[in-house]
Amino acid sequence: MKFNFDELTERRGTSSMKWDGEGDHADVLQLWVADMDFRTAPVVTEAVLKRASSGIFGYTAVPDKYYVALERWFAERHGWTIDRQKVIYTSGVVPALSAIIKALTKPGQGVILQTPAYNCFFSSIRNNGCKIVENPLLRNETPDGFTFSIDFDSLEELASDPDNTLMVLCNPHNPTGRVWTANELTRVADICSRHGVRVVSDEIHCELVHPTSRPYTPYATIDKDAIVCCSPSKAFNIAGLQIANIVAPDMSTRSRIDRAINDNEVCDVNPFGVEALQAAYTPDGAMWLDELNRYLYDNYLCLRETFTKHLPALKVCDSESTYLAWVDITALGMTSNEVAELLLEKAGVRISSGKTYGDDRYIRINYACPHRRLDEALSRIVNTLSSTSKNL
Repeated sequence: MKFNFDELTERRGTSSMKWDGEGDHADVLQLWVADMDFRTAPVVTEAVLKRASSGIFGYTAVPDKYYVALERWFAERHGWTIDRQKVIYTSGVVPALSAIIKALTKPGQGVILQTPAYNCFFSSIRNNGCKIVENPLLRNETPDGFTFSIDFDSLEELASDPDNTLMVLCNPHNPTGRVWTANELTRVADICSRHGVRVVSDEIHCELVHPTSRPYTPYATIDKDAIVCCSPSKAFNIAGLQIANIVAPDMSTRSRIDRAINDNEVCDVNPFGVEALQAAYTPDGAMWLDELNRYLYDNYLCLRETFTKHLPALKVCDSESTYLAWVDITALGMTSNEVAELLLEKAGVRISSGKTYGDDRYIRINYACPHRRLDEALSRIVNTLSSTSKNL
């Protein structure tokens, strides 16, 4: 490997939300929030350090080369032609989604959401006075686990309700790790178009696709009316640098979203985020990212094999992307909150409760860490759950 993903970087004492934010004991291993325990790509670090050397950190104007990097990256890596005139930059994908919901809906209207779903989707909808309209994903059993698919009959029914005017799509999907096929996305676009439902697609995980999976399909290449949110923050582990982009197809939509961005006071961006995006979206950034994805896939296989061998009653979702394992814990006869509390108190491992994402039958495990740390965490999980439940 050219890059050292095995390095055990100490993150405690760095004001890390993941490692310092919960008041845990020093020996607790953190496998919860979607934040990796890897240093970002060296090319990104170099760009940020160079910018820091100026010693001046005033308000930032986004330069032309920022848009050049964005356009080139998505065209060459994903076959998606982005017109910079259609881009609105902002501080993050969650603020972007909130602004889009505010701009394109009225209080009381319904927003269609495919559940389980990223927890901030729920709050973004509620905080704008809209109704959460769930289109639960269908679970499909596989030889070694399970996967999920879209319930198109339900989506058709929900989209036909005139009160439901917007749909939030997650592509690839968090927390299930599905990489939607072009055919699935085409069916979503067809249903929503026929019923006048606008689609906003969160594509923050688009770079984190397993080497063995189908490629990610940008939703905007399927639906010309789509609004897409993207950011290098997850793939390059730079969420704290606060940079994201909204790609909106027409002037009227962009004007409404831009107004909401300014109303929500999330129009200014971090100077380091601007530099980081430009550095990440380069051949050096791509080389690091490709190696990262191979490392993450090895971690996923390790996690899955550990559960299959030692906790066979707990099935792991057939993930195609992200670094988040979605694990069925129904065999334990406990709620996901109870399992999360047990693992924290007895195993010294913090994971995420599935209830946070709208489904109490699962837990979510972040495996974006060095192999040695993951091995230790999995050993603790196995020992604790094996000694706790007679069902295992």
